[in-house]
Amino acid sequence: MELIRLIHDVRFDTPLGILLSTPLAIACLVLTVWSLGPAIKGRVGYPFMVWLRLTWVTFLIPGVTGVLLALGGLNVASATDAGNGATRYGFPPDPSRNGEHWMYVAFVLLSLYIIEFLVRGRWIELRLGLRLLPLVAFFMYGCAFMIGRVAVFPGSTPGT
Repeated sequence: MELIRLIHDVRFDTPLGILLSTPLAIACLVLTVWSLGPAIKGRVGYPFMVWLRLTWVTFLIPGVTGVLLALGGLNVASATDAGNGATRYGFPPDPSRNGEHWMYVAFVLLSLYIIEFLVRGRWIELRLGLRLLPLVAFFMYGCAFMIGRVAVFPGSTPGT
């Protein structure tokens, strides 16, 4: 269980703080910036698809380990009292953050599926889908950012 937690809790302490705190947030930010190219050109290149697959990997590794931890009865760090009435990050615990964490994970998963359909032109015409690509990718980055934020910081109802 400790190895699973170690894999799930990979974080970077960067000068930009929580904006680039997890591999998923970094991969989503790069994908967001990179999605401007296909939106302008009107076609998707092979390197973009490789990065999209890498983004899937950076989502699935903590996602699968998070499910395993949840099945083991654990909650997100900001919802768990680590002793003395504080989380392991020193904030008051907020149990409502566990549900928020899962909600943002679901939004990232949904965004990845939508991006897959947009770059293949299955729902709407390919050119229009590629124009929507940066918007969906930016939404996904925001959700990936919030996954990290919700895991660390309490919300508006700490201690309840």
